[in-house]
Amino acid sequence: MAGEGRKNERRGTGRKLVPLRGGGAVRQGVVHLVGAGPGDPELLTVKALRLLQSADVIVHDRLAPPAILALASPQARLIDVGKRKSRHTLPQDDINRLLIALAQEGLTVVRLKGGDPFVFGRGGEELLACRAAGVEVHGVPGVTAALAAAAGAGAPLTHRGLAQSVTFVTGHAASGAEPDLDWPALARANHTVVVYMGLSTAPAVAGRLIEAGRAGSTPVLLIENASRPDERRVLTSLIELPSAAQALEGPVLLVIGEVAALADAQGADLQAAAEAAAWRLA
Repeated sequence: MAGEGRKNERRGTGRKLVPLRGGGAVRQGVVHLVGAGPGDPELLTVKALRLLQSADVIVHDRLAPPAILALASPQARLIDVGKRKSRHTLPQDDINRLLIALAQEGLTVVRLKGGDPFVFGRGGEELLACRAAGVEVHGVPGVTAALAAAAGAGAPLTHRGLAQSVTFVTGHAASGAEPDLDWPALARANHTVVVYMGLSTAPAVAGRLIEAGRAGSTPVLLIENASRPDERRVLTSLIELPSAAQALEGPVLLVIGEVAALADAQGADLQAAAEAAAWRLA
């Protein structure tokens, strides 16, 4: 089909460069590290939308929603550097080199990243690589998953009397092992802890926090696919977190703290919601 052929033509493997239109001197290229937000196209910033519509090339991850990619200019080439069935994720060093090579061809490059590029998005690595190569590079913030998940569920990350601070951490260390975090600091009461990519390490996170002094009854909100049509939420407690996590597949965000009990029960596990109501009254 003609339409499908055009769609496939726009998608690259990340191995070929895009030829410049016309001849003459090569213009200076630029790389924009753009946050796509958590998935809902309406949460894109105006600047992100403008850059999508003017880019020559868009280098995106596997989780970039089709609805957001559809906003790109019809002339833009889309290069998927995320995980595919037939190959592993393109290594970060290769992505860095790809961005630099495209910019050195004189192209306007959008590196589209989920959430915010500089919140567990490895945007800093790409920024420094471009700078080292003498390539002009700019960061464009996006709505990070924690903000979207909390707002959508009606669970404020900070709230008078419940949480005076909030800490964002990742559930994975660089080596794939359990993250080396300041567990006693994270275990303080009246403090919200948001764990990105926390599904597989949820049992370890729960155990560490309880060992460090956080009450096992502390409310926990699990949000899968925040802001997307298939979003799911589960309200549970810290001690029940390991078993609750088994019901989800990811990507999952954990909101740990007293504010989680304020979450809207709609779409959440009913039994856990009832427990959350009891916490509110306690």
